[in-house]
Amino acid sequence: LAKNVVAAGLADRCSIQLAYAIGVAEPLSIYADLYDTGKVDPAKLEEVLRDVMKLTPRGIREHLQLNRPIYARTSAYGHFGRTPDADGGFSWEKTDLVDALKSRF
Repeated sequence: LAKNVVAAGLADRCSIQLAYAIGVAEPLSIYADLYDTGKVDPAKLEEVLRDVMKLTPRGIREHLQLNRPIYARTSAYGHFGRTPDADGGFSWEKTDLVDALKSRF
């Protein structure tokens, strides 16, 4: 999510925090820290993030296609900052929500 926020030009830096409770699928809170580089209201961004991606554990797993055997390659050279593979590896690096975010602001 944070990578998409930056790629959409809504901030130069972004960190997203999701808080969950046992037995509750939806996050109890979403916090977006834009490090004073935001071009949008963080409170509005937090609302929009709920709409552009289903943030339940299942929704995240399905969106990022994490139920496939793509993890062996993450054991070498880290798993952040890598280019997404055509077969779905490093799917968390995609910026596929940019258009949805831009359209909301």
